[in-house]
This record gives sequence, C-alpha cells and structure tokens, in this order.
Amino acid sequence: MHQVPLAEYGISEVARLTGTTSRTLRHYGDVGLLAPSRVGANGYRYYDAAALSRLQRILMLRELGLGIPAITDVLEAADAPTALRAHLQWLRAESDRLDRQIASVERTIDSIEKGVPIMAQDMFDGFDHTQHRDEVQRRWGAQAYADGDAWWRGLDDHGRQAFTDEHAAIAAGWAKLAADGAASDGAQAQALAGRHHAWIAAGWGNKAPNADQLVGLADMYVADERFAANYGGVEGAQYVRDALTHFAITELA
Repeated sequence: MHQVPLAEYGISEVARLTGTTSRTLRHYGDVGLLAPSRVGANGYRYYDAAALSRLQRILMLRELGLGIPAITDVLEAADAPTALRAHLQWLRAESDRLDRQIASVERTIDSIEKGVPIMAQDMFDGFDHTQHRDEVQRRWGAQAYADGDAWWRGLDDHGRQAFTDEHAAIAAGWAKLAADGAASDGAQAQALAGRHHAWIAAGWGNKAPNADQLVGLADMYVADERFAANYGGVEGAQYVRDALTHFAITELA
C-alpha cells in the first residue's frame, strides 16, 4: 500500500485548514491556477509544501479582490509588484465608485424621509454600467460594447430599473433551481436559460449572442469571481454555466 508522505495533505484537509471548499480547490486546478502535487490512483488530490505556499498567495490575492485571471497574471508575472500596482489602481477606482454609490443611496434615503424630490442623476451616481467594458471589448469586440452602451444610454430611468430587476429575478430563479436540485438540462432550467439569453440580448443592444458567444459568457461567469458573485459564487455560477451551455448547444448551434 502506498504511504502518503507527511509533507502532503489531502484535498479535504487543505479545504478545512484554509476555510475554502474541495470544489473550489478542484476548480482552481481545472483552470490551471493551482495544480495538486500529485493525484492518487483513486483520483484523490494531494498538496505538498510548494502547492500550499502557492495557495496561500492565491487566497491572499483573492482577499484583495482579484479574480482568477488577475491572480494568474500576478503569480506568473516576473514583476509581481507591477501587476499588483495595476490592480491597486483598479481597486482605488472601484472604491471611489462605491463611495459615490453609497452617497447616492444616502441622498435617496434622505430625500424620501424629508419628502423632497431628488434628481435621477443623483440617484444613480456610482451605478456604472461600464465597469465590464474591457471584458466585453476584449472578448466580443468594440462594436459589441458600443451597441450595448448606446442601448443603455437610450433607456429612461424606468427602463434601466426594469432591466436591473429582470436580472435580479433571473438570478433568484437560478438560485432556487440549484437549491431544489433541478437538472441543469431539465425543462425548468432550460426555460430560465432562454429567459437569460433574452436578457443578455437586450443588454447587447437587442442583438442575441450566438452559441459560441453564450458559451464564452457562461464560462466567464465561473472564471471571474466578480461575475460568479451574481450567482452565489463559483458553485452557483457553475450551475448557470452548465444550463446556458446546454441551451446554446441545443437551441442556438
């Protein structure tokens, strides 16, 4: 019988020690972020000191708000401080946006309590629809972003709120289906996938994504923690990805 070296830890033990999950560790391995030091004959993953050291840096960078692509860049960069400074610049911009968003909500609360009107531009200051511009342009081109941006700017306050509310309803629907154990390729999930596809099409300036585009977007939901957060984290995003991928293959291909 093979004796596990004392310097190695099984995936469940690593998950317990770090406060993460085995599923997350497997996901890190699947996307090339954290390979186990070895895989046993039964498929069980083990991590040695070098892997644990890398995991420590991954978890630290995750706490700083970096998504998986950014973490990969930092870990692989010869000049890690430069990569971190670039992300620090993004964090500061995001902090400023959140500060404006907080102030906007505070002004709205104050106006409601005092019974005085508030301008729409004050209500929505900090709610920046352009925050994922770089991802859209890099993946689908500048025209795709321009179409969606023109559509968004053409909406009135009611239209923007309706679009936001529709996504909230879709996200809640995904969470319920996942919690109920509904199959991602089942009728309920596929009906919601069609609704989700229509919502994306609206946001793209009423231009529906094709099968490859939808699959790419679904993969991004899982790969980027900023997107995964919309669906309850990586596990929830994986369910959404599987449902949308099945929809793309069966309905759009």
